[in-house]
Amino acid sequence: MAMTDLAAQAAKQGPDSVVALSEISNRQSISLSYLEQLFGKLRKAGLVDSHRGHAGGYSLSRPSQSIKLDAIIAAVDEDIKLHGCTPEIKQHCTGHTTQCMTHSLWDALEAHIEDFLAKVSVADVVEQNIPIPEASLEPAE
Repeated sequence: MAMTDLAAQAAKQGPDSVVALSEISNRQSISLSYLEQLFGKLRKAGLVDSHRGHAGGYSLSRPSQSIKLDAIIAAVDEDIKLHGCTPEIKQHCTGHTTQCMTHSLWDALEAHIEDFLAKVSVADVVEQNIPIPEASLEPAE
């Protein structure tokens, strides 16, 4: 939400516009301290630039069309996890050494979500140009 807010302001005011986190906080009802944490990570990932001084704040580091949602999620250390299994532990989501019966289902869904986020840019979200997959026309059995 914060990145799309930043992109929307850039679309309105020009690509060199600088937006204070307090403004994003007010518009999006996101805690300012949380935004400060997120934007530190986004800056380190090269997605935003910080500007100091009286009129300081943040701007996108590149055009919003080139910033994909998966890069934002990776920058803020968020994972798309639909089950509790991880390769680092010997026990799976069932608490046993065997996987649950739906493990492959959740892995496949995670892959679809990650693929989708890799295709959608911040500009797509601002412009409400999100590709919606066509529903299957096959009748359910």
